[in-house]
Amino acid sequence: MSTNIKELAKNYEPYITDMRREFHMHPETSLHEERTAARVAEELEKMGIPLVRIAGTGVLGTIHGKFPGKTIALRADMDALEITEKTDLPFKSKNDGVMHACGHDSHTAMLLGGAKILNEIKDQLHGTVKLIFQPAEEVAQGAKRMIAEGAMEGVDEIFGMHVMGDLPAGKIALHTGPLMAAVDMFKLTIKGKGGHGSMPNYGVDAVVAASAVVMNLQTIASRESSPMEPVVVSVGKFVSGTRFNILADEAVLEGTVRCFSHQVRRQIPEAMERIAKSTAASYRAEAELEYTLLTAPLINVESSVVRARKSVAAILSEDAAVDVVPTTGGEDFSEYMTNVPGVFAFVGICNEEKDTCYSIHHPKFTVDEDMLKIGAALHAQYAWDFLNES
Repeated sequence: MSTNIKELAKNYEPYITDMRREFHMHPETSLHEERTAARVAEELEKMGIPLVRIAGTGVLGTIHGKFPGKTIALRADMDALEITEKTDLPFKSKNDGVMHACGHDSHTAMLLGGAKILNEIKDQLHGTVKLIFQPAEEVAQGAKRMIAEGAMEGVDEIFGMHVMGDLPAGKIALHTGPLMAAVDMFKLTIKGKGGHGSMPNYGVDAVVAASAVVMNLQTIASRESSPMEPVVVSVGKFVSGTRFNILADEAVLEGTVRCFSHQVRRQIPEAMERIAKSTAASYRAEAELEYTLLTAPLINVESSVVRARKSVAAILSEDAAVDVVPTTGGEDFSEYMTNVPGVFAFVGICNEEKDTCYSIHHPKFTVDEDMLKIGAALHAQYAWDFLNES
């Protein structure tokens, strides 16, 4: 059957490529994927695949195998970014200032291709395939909305993938354990007392207090957590003051936290609040913390990775599956994996001859389209291997 899936993917290659180019020409930002979702629904309807529209601009399709069995979910994200495209592609973005610079056009097309393959062989499937076309990955809201509206009900395992411009075309990267970091956001408001810059003793300088907070927050990584557990605390925004000779009465810090452990993630907000409040107090100021949990760490299950390697070998070769170093980037695919086991793979698209080696979110980002059929085949092969393994 592996050969059949590979051949079916090859047969559908023109379709997958055309869909990717169409999505690329009409990118839509997070929570505004109306056209994209409508086209996905239209294509599933053409295939005779039952679907529901959920989570605003999400689409959930279901392929029922002929025989009873487990349920596997396959996921693609659909949203684009607010980036002005700088390519010369004949199918470049028609929406000014919006671009598929993260490959979600490819993800959507590959899952549609996978749906065509699985729909064609459904009489040989033992179980059910759920097709999750998700909005709003870039703002870490889509997966949570899909889950809240029932996309994962009855699902036993989930599989997903992401194209990567720093990975050679023809390679699929897999990693057991933590692959991508938890992504959280914080806002600290430091409140002092205004006054004249020439007489700081009569006020409480929020700039000085906030500066000390910025420095002390780094002890979360160096002294609060194990040196064996990577943690990143970055303050990306510091806003304070109105004039060169006026003491600022307030400072606002905004930043991000990354880590790979659920336990470490639970500990950080308490540590951050304690450090900020006590540091501010030492300067006679006050601190208030707003901490937002965005996405959980993405942790691949070993048994799923083993299965995925076999799936890669079936459609490519054993040496096509390579390991990869975990990244502190985040993916809300992790939210699905807080409910069920699964695996997330990186699909290499870097081809120097085709100029497709740009990192995600780059204004010249594009993919080696020869990999689109591979992604579609991998969706189908993994679903087949999971459902029919026993």
